[in-house]
Amino acid sequence: MNVTEAVTSRRSVRQFLDKPVDRTTLERVLETAQRAPSGGNTQPWNAVLVTGDELTRITDSIKAKAATAPMGENAEYAIYPKDLDGRYEEQRRAVGREMFNSVGLERGDSAGRIAQMAQNWDSFGAPVQLFTYTKKYMGPPQWSDIGMWLQTVMLLLREEGLDSCAQEIWAMYGTHMRKLLDLGDDYIFFCGMAIGYRDPDAPINSFEVPRVAIDDAIKLRGF
Repeated sequence: MNVTEAVTSRRSVRQFLDKPVDRTTLERVLETAQRAPSGGNTQPWNAVLVTGDELTRITDSIKAKAATAPMGENAEYAIYPKDLDGRYEEQRRAVGREMFNSVGLERGDSAGRIAQMAQNWDSFGAPVQLFTYTKKYMGPPQWSDIGMWLQTVMLLLREEGLDSCAQEIWAMYGTHMRKLLDLGDDYIFFCGMAIGYRDPDAPINSFEVPRVAIDDAIKLRGF
C-alpha cells in the first residue's frame, strides 16, 4: 500500500469486527510513527495502549460516569470552538447527518442518536484503544505535532490492514480519564483512538464523507 492508498482508504470506522489485533503489529506501527515530525524534535505526544480487561475497566467506568453526567464533566478543553460557523460548522453538521442517515436514524430520533453516540464508549467494538495525552504547558504548536503523530499512526495502521477512529469524545471526562490512566495533574488528556479491523458490510463505514474543493481552502500564488 502506498501513501496515497493509505490516505484515501483511511476513514473514521465506527463498527469493527470481533477480531484481535496482534501486539507485534501495533508495536511496529508505533515504532515507525516515532518518525513523525515535531517542532524542535520535542515529540510532545504520550500515549497508553489498552486492551482486554484493562480496556473493560476504563470502558465500564466511563459508562457509569456518562450515565450521571451525559453532557460531560470536567472537560479540560473545548472539542469545538463555541463560535464555529460558516463552512466549518456546516461540514460538522453534514457529516453528522450522513452518519445517522447511514444507520437509518431520523432527525427526531433522539434516543436512537444518543444510543449510537454511546457506542463510542465501547470503542465501536474495536479491541484496542490508544489514549493520548501531553504536558499541560504544551501550546498550540505542540498540539499540532501530536495531530501529525496521530495521523502518522492512522496511516501506518492502514498499511497493516487495520483501521481506526480518533475519538475526542473521551475528553468530555478529561480529569476522570486522567485518573483512570493514572496520569498526574501536570498532564492533560487529549483523545482516544479505537483500533481494529473494520466491518466492511456495516453501512456506517461506507457513507460518503465529502471534502471541500482545494479552491475553497487553499490559495496558490506565484505559480
